[in-house]
Parts: sequence; structure tokens; C-alpha cells
Amino acid sequence: MPRLRNERGAVNVIVALLAIPLIGFAAISIDVAAMWAERQQLQTGADAAALAIAQDCAHGNCGTPALTAQRMAEANVEDEDVRGQVVTPGLTPASGRVTVQTSGVRQHWFAPVIGADSTPLGARATASWGRPTGGTAVLPLALHKCELEAQIKRQGGSLTSSSPVVLTILRSKDLEKTGLPADWPCKRTNSGNPVPGGFGWLKTKPGTCQTTSAIGTNVEGSDPGNSLPSECGSTDIQALQNATVLLPIYNDYGGTGNNAWFDIIGYAAFNLRGYEFVGHGSGSWGVKCPKTVNTCISGQFVEFVDLSDAFRYGATAPNLGASVVALTE
Repeated sequence: MPRLRNERGAVNVIVALLAIPLIGFAAISIDVAAMWAERQQLQTGADAAALAIAQDCAHGNCGTPALTAQRMAEANVEDEDVRGQVVTPGLTPASGRVTVQTSGVRQHWFAPVIGADSTPLGARATASWGRPTGGTAVLPLALHKCELEAQIKRQGGSLTSSSPVVLTILRSKDLEKTGLPADWPCKRTNSGNPVPGGFGWLKTKPGTCQTTSAIGTNVEGSDPGNSLPSECGSTDIQALQNATVLLPIYNDYGGTGNNAWFDIIGYAAFNLRGYEFVGHGSGSWGVKCPKTVNTCISGQFVEFVDLSDAFRYGATAPNLGASVVALTE
């Protein structure tokens, strides 16, 4: 057995020779994976910070953007040395966009054996904001600008008021019975509606309870029915309970019934707190209609920032309390 005794320890030599390559492979498979995981966290933190700051700015006050950036970075990244920084100079509500940079240092577990102790990481996100200029409304109801201004006045002149208002879709000739003053400033026909034979409902997209519009364009056709448009089912309106929706606001209009047209000038946010629809399966919920009125919705006009992709935005739309925020990078 002399030959076998001479080969003792050969495996140890082989393992020693392969140790560094094995650790190198571990560095690639484990440390690089951990690095990319933290990189994703940094991106999430940058996205969250940019959106949060954009929402503040869209409300008219950017608050403390540097503090918001750092707070969002710390909330989304498992790195005690993470930093969140606003890189948009002179940020104001009028800026329209904000860019946030997040950064951190990934300490490696295996890579130090091959001379790589850590890797600096970073991510960047940009969010923009503006007034809605067009999109798809989930409640196909249009409102005259005069009605919007008068209803906000009833709320105490504030979009932050907690006082609910009632929007009557079918208005009685006797406005006092609907809960509205007899000297209501908005023009109406004998039926109590701005457009003869039209009750504010817009024609919906086929197969949906939604309507698409844009400022500066005419929406042609209205639904002259007293109840919800025929495309709208009970589940459509029930899904909007306590939701905030954007209502198209028009100024100029013409025509009658389903041949009416509305010139859309902007969008207002309305928090739905109740409704009643005669002859419709959705029935009633929440705040009831005034006496003699059997079709209405109730709630508050509010300041609202929409984060969905249902609406486009820009600087040309009027400020009616609604804004749109979106990531742009």
C-alpha cells in the first residue's frame, strides 16, 4: 500500500485550488443577485418618493420634498445608509415634474475574497403632474360649469368642506322642492335641465358604463333618459360607492335630447356618498334625494389627485380641483 499512502492529501490540495473559483462563483450567484434585489428596492423607493412629492405639489404645496424623498427611501430599502435626494432645482407646484435619486452601498458576502468589498448602487425616477385634459370617466355624467361653481358655493366655497351636496339629475320646475334656492344662478329650461330633453348623462362607449372626452372638444349626444344610461348596470354604480370620480365639466352646449352636444372645458372630482335612480336596478344608497326628486347623486366636490392612467394631463386645463400624477421615467 505504499503508493496509496503517497496520494493521501491529494483531495485537500484540489479543494484548496478550487476554493477561490468556487467563492468567485458564489460571489456571482449570491452577491450579484443581492445587488440586483437592492437595486430594485432603490427603484421602488425612488418611484414612491417621486409620486409622493408630485402629489404634494399637485395639491399646491410641495411640502418638504427632501424629507419626503429620504422617508420614502428608508421605507422601501433595507439599507441603513440609503439616501433619497431631490435633484430637481427650484421645485415648485408650477414645475410640473420632479426627479428623485436614491442611492446606497451593497456590502458583499463572498466578493471580498476576490477584492470587491462593496458596490455603490443608485436609481432615479421622475413624476409629472398637471390638470386632466381628457380621458375616460367611469361615471358618464356631465355638469355645467355654473352648476359646479354654485354647488361648491353651497359647500361653503371650499373643496375641503365636509358638507355634502346633492346633484339632481332630473330637476323639478319648483326648485325650492329640490332643496335648491329659487334664485339658483344657472340657466335651465322649463324642465329644470340645461339641455331640453337631456339630463346630463353622456352617451357611453359600447358595452361599458364609461364615456371618453377631452377639453376643447365637443361631446356629441346625450342620454335623454331619467335613469342611468342603458349600458350601465347595477354593479357599475354600486362599485362607485364612496369612490372619487372625475366628472366632465362643460360650458357651452346646444341641441336637444340625444342630439345635444357639450363643449368640455375641464374635470372636477366628486366623492360619491349616495344615489337614487328611479326605475333602475341599482336602487338607492347613502344620502337620499330631496322630496319630489327621484333621481340624484350626492357627495362632495373635493381636491383629488388621480394616479391611474385613465386621464391625460397638461398645463392648459383650468384648475377645478382635480390633478393627475404619473411616473414619466
